[in-house]
Amino acid sequence: MTNESKVDFLDVSQIREDFPVLKRELKPGVPLVYLDSTATSQKPSSVLLVMDDFYRRYNANIHRGIHTLAEEATAQYESARDRIAKFIGSPSASQIIFTRNTTESINLIAYSWGRTFLQNGDTIILTEMEHHSNLVPWHMLAAERNLRLEFIPVGEDGLLDLRIYKNLLDLRPKLVSFTHMSNVLGTINPAREIIQLAHEAGAIALLDGAQSVPHFSVNVQDLDVDFLAFSGHKMCGPSGIGVLYGRKNLLQSMPPFLGGGDMIKKVHLRSFAPNELPYKFEAGTPAIAEAIGLGAAVEYLERLGMKAIARHEQSIINYALERLEEVPGLRIFGPTNGDRGGVASFTLGGIHPHDISQILDTQGIAIRAGHHCAMPLHEKFNLTATARASFYLYNTSEEVDHLVTSLYKVIEVFGL
Repeated sequence: MTNESKVDFLDVSQIREDFPVLKRELKPGVPLVYLDSTATSQKPSSVLLVMDDFYRRYNANIHRGIHTLAEEATAQYESARDRIAKFIGSPSASQIIFTRNTTESINLIAYSWGRTFLQNGDTIILTEMEHHSNLVPWHMLAAERNLRLEFIPVGEDGLLDLRIYKNLLDLRPKLVSFTHMSNVLGTINPAREIIQLAHEAGAIALLDGAQSVPHFSVNVQDLDVDFLAFSGHKMCGPSGIGVLYGRKNLLQSMPPFLGGGDMIKKVHLRSFAPNELPYKFEAGTPAIAEAIGLGAAVEYLERLGMKAIARHEQSIINYALERLEEVPGLRIFGPTNGDRGGVASFTLGGIHPHDISQILDTQGIAIRAGHHCAMPLHEKFNLTATARASFYLYNTSEEVDHLVTSLYKVIEVFGL
């Protein structure tokens, strides 16, 4: 691997050598073209090797033993936490909570902060482009606590209507929770502005960074965000590990999310005292190998440089949008001007997205088809489903060309 972190350029041909799965042929002569990184990214060898090394050489539980293996496992686990803290600009590693994924991180906030501080009639502001993970927990809490949910509308251009958002802030919401980047539209929302306006209205801000943290630099101090949630498996790391960053005073004010081992300081038959941060939110044996793997993934991304990754993805999505426009009957959703993430959701005539995906699969192309866990957004555009091609640091313009050529095959099969 060449060190590209010093320049704004990725040697993608070299990067692809780091990902074993990209060498796969789905059938003889049909190489894999992986265009589903928004759902989950592929993993470089460095991540696979460090997790294998844990299980082979020093597999042990953490924070409990004083033998060599336990101390080595604990050191590597906490080293991963330190690296992740620096990666997102957290003032302290103690503000990094390991969870299973973005979904669990948001649920932690809903159950712990929400149940503690939200009362009958309080307002939460969300957006119409949210992933179900940032909708359903608030629906559940709203039903329990009689909360009011309001939504920032999405325009036909795929952008949030901030004028209406400012009007909604007159309701004096307690929480504004929104996605940094839409997993359907590719819209990159103006997070700093939305957060600042939330704070001016007396609300705290929760940012869903599942689609942003893997793709461009996200700094919690620059954004002045109160909570940030993201997942390891979307950023070259393993599944089963996610992160919640929180402002320290908020985390300290919140009760534990789950009870059990390691989240306690003392336990008596009739009482207990919770552990200090971050451990009071990490009950039981955690995903040790996965945390170590996520630390290795962050190291890999840092070595490439997030600026270079973002520039490459911008180039790829711009080229993809240009080529996809050539396909007759194809409609792309999301912003057409300015920066957008590496996501292209589309429809093609009256062909069901599942059929599009199935035919593309015969050409070795992996895309996603469905509502992408964003049913309300699809309803907004009167859609039941879309096809979605998504791009990451290992994708090439040649793969975009293959996608476009294969879409013509789809048209041919359906006689359009």
